Amino acid sequence: MSRALLSSLTLCWTVLFLLLTHCLTTAFASRAHSCREVKTAFQLRQIGPLKWVPETPGTDVDLLVCKHDGPSCCTRKMEESYREAAVKELVQNIRSYSFELKYLFSEHYTALQDTYQSLFPFSRDHLSSLFESVYSPLSSAVTPLISTLFSDLSLFIRNASSNVSVEAAVHHFYDNLFPLVYTRLINPGAAAAVTEGNDLFDCLRMTRQDVNPFGRHSREMAVELSEALRSARVLTGAFILGEEVMNGTELAPLTKECTRALVKMQYCPHCRGLTLIHPCGPYCLNVMRGCLASISELDMPWRQFVAILEDLTQAVAGDHSLELTLLGLRARVNEAILHAELHGPQLTATVDKLCGQSITESHSVQATTIKTVPTVTDTPPSFTNQSDAPAMEQLGKLSHLQSSVHVKPNKSNKDRTLKQIARGFMKYIARYKSFFAALPEMLCEGEVLRDELSCWSGDDVVERYSGRVVGNGVQAQRRNPEVRVRGADPMLAEVKDRLEHFNQEIQESIPGTGHRDTWDDVGSGEENSGECDDEDGCEGSGEVTPKIYSTPVPEVVKSPPHEPSVRRSNPGNSAAPHNLSIFTILLLTLALQWTLN
Repeated sequence: MSRALLSSLTLCWTVLFLLLTHCLTTAFASRAHSCREVKTAFQLRQIGPLKWVPETPGTDVDLLVCKHDGPSCCTRKMEESYREAAVKELVQNIRSYSFELKYLFSEHYTALQDTYQSLFPFSRDHLSSLFESVYSPLSSAVTPLISTLFSDLSLFIRNASSNVSVEAAVHHFYDNLFPLVYTRLINPGAAAAVTEGNDLFDCLRMTRQDVNPFGRHSREMAVELSEALRSARVLTGAFILGEEVMNGTELAPLTKECTRALVKMQYCPHCRGLTLIHPCGPYCLNVMRGCLASISELDMPWRQFVAILEDLTQAVAGDHSLELTLLGLRARVNEAILHAELHGPQLTATVDKLCGQSITESHSVQATTIKTVPTVTDTPPSFTNQSDAPAMEQLGKLSHLQSSVHVKPNKSNKDRTLKQIARGFMKYIARYKSFFAALPEMLCEGEVLRDELSCWSGDDVVERYSGRVVGNGVQAQRRNPEVRVRGADPMLAEVKDRLEHFNQEIQESIPGTGHRDTWDDVGSGEENSGECDDEDGCEGSGEVTPKIYSTPVPEVVKSPPHEPSVRRSNPGNSAAPHNLSIFTILLLTLALQWTLN
């Protein structure tokens, strides 16, 4: 009885095992000849309408890029959608890396403008207080002159295309100041006879530079202001140019050869059901360096541009030079007026010869009591007006500030100083020195998995990529096996010319700016990485090791592309699935053991 029962149970388990085996085999066959996973990936990546994805692989498909022997889950419409998706993804990835650079330029440009808006009114009021407290007879008449001077200086530093000259603005200020000083301080008796626009006033104004009543102080003030504001103006223009360069990089069109290579690298595996396979590292480098060949040509002028930015930033904010120069105008103007007063008798004699008799008889007698100085020299006065002591003390405190004048508070950064702004900018811009040379590798970091045993080579799944890895730049691409590069993109060539012209212009106008003895990691158009070696990061079985640069790779948060949570499959192959439940495996094992027993 027990043997009969045992035989019956054995028969039942055998039948159950055969039924399960048949069901699984049927499931494998249906799964192997299904495009379900491709459709899932197509939907998750939002590439196009799902109706374009066939239910089963086709054998007679007219594809342009993803051609291969065997059934395919792709159609011509899908291939075109893949092309659009590949271009969109690359542009978005480039923008994700360039966003921080654009923000860096934009934020610091705004911060500098806010600093200037705070600094110029403060310095203007500081100079006006000199006339209010020390030279009150000139106060009301000199106010428009001071306003015009600072308006010209502000326009010069804010608008790089303006024709305002700092030296011309300073000389204009002193030309109009001389008639006031002469008639109200040196010869008060002539004040009634001199009004703006009459012959004597015009003569004093036009002969000021010949008479040289203010000695060396007017010339030194013009030179100091010109040097300090020139660096600030160039830095402002450089921030604008830097942002325009990044915009040009993002807007540059991709060639047909590039888009074809992108589709082949990213989406042709889907046509075979391989939705999770990743490209080989060296293969990805070839594709990206081919697509970005014209962008990589910006590497060398960009490095020089960054060096110029560093030097200009240091010149503007290194030792509070801009602030102290503007705040020092009060002392310069005071010394100039004191120089004119000290040499008043000789100035009067000179003016009488050039412009005619300008003083009254009573004042002439009073003037003879003043000790005559034989010549007008550039010797600085050996005294200072005692009534100017509070103002000079204030200037002394300002000239020894440990921090710069505060920027107008804003939502993100409050109480930032010019030196803090400069320090922050120099800290971050150094990270982007090799941005254009490193961009292809940074883009490949989102495409390559380093621990995979196999990868996509563009034609098949391999253990390692066997192709030649080329370097950056248009010149190196003649040996690129994946992308054909016909020449530099005209738009990016224009961007490169603008960078080179800016660099040359600044280095000629401000000697020593941006010069470096050596340039680390030169990458544009070089052939030194033409072979697959350690420096190219392609040693090993299809893996990429990031190249080590002299500055850190930009710390930009980059969102990886959406990857469908599906498994690899290959139409025509009945590989064992990975989603068998533990219960099913256990059931099959028990049935097999029972049958053997």
